[in-house]
Order: sequence, then structure tokens, then C-alpha cells
Amino acid sequence: MNHFVLHDKGDTVAVVVVEGVKAGMTLNGWIMDEDRTTTVQALQDIPIGHKVALKDMATGDTVIKYGIDMGKVVAPIKAGEHAHVHNIKTKRW
Repeated sequence: MNHFVLHDKGDTVAVVVVEGVKAGMTLNGWIMDEDRTTTVQALQDIPIGHKVALKDMATGDTVIKYGIDMGKVVAPIKAGEHAHVHNIKTKRW
């Protein structure tokens, strides 16, 4: 079962596509562009439709989703953590 999907192997976040992701779970993900899988350990509970970080990111880093720049990190994020509005913001403001 895949718990998350990402489009490009260079993405730094992926979308959780199942309910019930809990801290401590090993999550399986599908990299669409390459039709292969990857894994990450969930460090926090992550709601369906939200993002999971695939790598450690520091404040100021660019977040890549669907192969494009989707914002900047405003608080450090570890691989496996919930990546959302509390630690990512648009670069527009």
C-alpha cells in the first residue's frame, strides 16, 4: 500500500493519500515520474491530503512539490514530519 505520492524524485515533500498516518509508521510512497517506490519514517501524525517531508530542510530552504518551487521553509523540518502552513509559507509575501 502506498501512503504518499510524489511526482519527481527531486521533490522534497509528498502528499499523504491515506487516512491514519501516525508517528512511528514506515510510509511507502510512489514516485510517479519513475514508477518506483520509496519510504520515509513518519515522525508525526499527518492528515490525509497534507504533506510529509522527504528530507531535512532548514529555514529559508525552497520546498519542491510536483517538481516546482511551492514555497519556503519558515521553521526547520525533519524528514518524516508534517509539512504544512506552520512550517512552509509562499514566497509571494
